[in-house]
Parts: sequence; structure tokens; C-alpha cells
Amino acid sequence: MEYMDEKILAVLNQAEKANVPNNISAGPVRVGNRFYEFEQQAFWENKVHMFIPKDFEDMPEQQRALKYPYEQRPQIIKSDETGSINFTLNRVDQDLQDQWVKQLTDGMKAMIKQANPANVFYTDGVEGVAEKQVGYFEFKSPALDGFLYHLMFFFAFEGKMAMGTFCCPYAKYEEWREIAFQVIRTLSVTEEDKGE
Repeated sequence: MEYMDEKILAVLNQAEKANVPNNISAGPVRVGNRFYEFEQQAFWENKVHMFIPKDFEDMPEQQRALKYPYEQRPQIIKSDETGSINFTLNRVDQDLQDQWVKQLTDGMKAMIKQANPANVFYTDGVEGVAEKQVGYFEFKSPALDGFLYHLMFFFAFEGKMAMGTFCCPYAKYEEWREIAFQVIRTLSVTEEDKGE
């Protein structure tokens, strides 16, 4: 009888999942046990836009220093209230054009692999997003209190490299993975034509 109850519960859970909207630009979506409302946010003088959870806030300076102890921490860190789930954006003073994105992504992946052989890598690739080439790869890394899931992405912005990261505890990766990819797919970049 207990086995039957579990089967019924599983079917009900599947049905509930099927009915819950999961398009971040069409209203609140359920992630784990709660709903998040996403809104388009603007960065870097209104030139880069991305949908991010409304209640994610700029990570406080003290927390930034702990989470990213190295000097070159990301310029933008949007985080949930616990500080354990975040989206980051960073501009790097390295030339990058759309056609080099795949090469850069492969190079960054190789570098991170070499720096920490304990990382476990999953998918990687390049997607066309709003006329931009966006390279990405995802991996699991060991941390002090377990494992972390990372989705890193790269794109050209005003001739330079821009990189973003989604990071969460590995235990929450199944809930967040599809959502994180959706966030990347909402990326839009406005660049001024340099009439040269």
C-alpha cells in the first residue's frame, strides 16, 4: 500500500510541475519550494540587460570580500538573502569579438580545469542570444562545506570580454540549472556603433 501511495504522490508531483509556469519572463516561477519573480535589470550604463530575480540584491561589501577573497572580484554580484545563490557580471580588459567567443570559452574552461583538477565539467557550447555569441560551460567544484555548481558565460561587449557566472550549492543545482540557462538567454547588449 505504501508503495502505491508513493507512486500516486510522484504522479501528483509531476502534474503539479507541469502546471507551474517556468518561463522567467512570463511571471513568477517556482524554484524549489518558493516562487521567484524575475525582472529585467540594466547594467553598465544601461547597455547590458538580463532578467534576474527581483529580490536578489547587491551583495554587501563584507560578504563579497569573504566569498571572493581575490582582488579581482566581479563588479556586479546579485545575490539571494543567504548569499549562497548568485549571478555575477564582470568586464575584463581583454579584446574579444563575437567570432572569438568559442575559442575564449574553450580556453577559460581549460584554464579552470588545470587550476583545479577536482572540478567536474558538464556541458559547454556557444549559443546565439539576441545577435550575440554567448559561450558557456558548467561545472561542479569542491567547497569548504560541500560542492558548488557554476555556470559561466562569456560574450563580447564594446570589443572587450564580459563574463558572467551563476553559482549555487550543488544540492540546489537541479532546481536552478534550467532557470540559470534561461537568465543567460534573456541577455541583451546595446552597443554604440563607432562610426569609424
